[in-house]
Amino acid sequence: MKKTLLILGCISLAIASCGNPDSSSKQEETTTTSTTTPDTAATVSTETPGEMLPGEKLVAKSDCLGCHNKTQKVVGPAYVDVAAKYPSNEENINKLADVIIAGGKGNWGEIPMTAHAGLSKDDAKSMVTWILSLKK
Repeated sequence: MKKTLLILGCISLAIASCGNPDSSSKQEETTTTSTTTPDTAATVSTETPGEMLPGEKLVAKSDCLGCHNKTQKVVGPAYVDVAAKYPSNEENINKLADVIIAGGKGNWGEIPMTAHAGLSKDDAKSMVTWILSLKK
């Protein structure tokens, strides 16, 4: 019974937050600087309090935070888990940007991800680039 109530509560939260892009909670502002060397696919990230990167700003202004969190699974996966699953390359950035725009189901469980058809491909790619920079 408790599981059912928890699941229904999460789904209600997801539905409520998906309809209002201004419903995202305030996030601590950080700047992430990524450096990729030509010899490796490794990405080194350092965080400094201050300005947010463009992709992070777009995530903060959208309804994404109703279902996702930077470090913990909410309704959808944590951003660090997405970054761990998908290497940061052009193919994955395009693929995940398309999923954000069209929505999806099945890669992370049974609860579908809401489509964000009003989001431009460039903005979605910027968001994905930031998410994939969040290596654990």
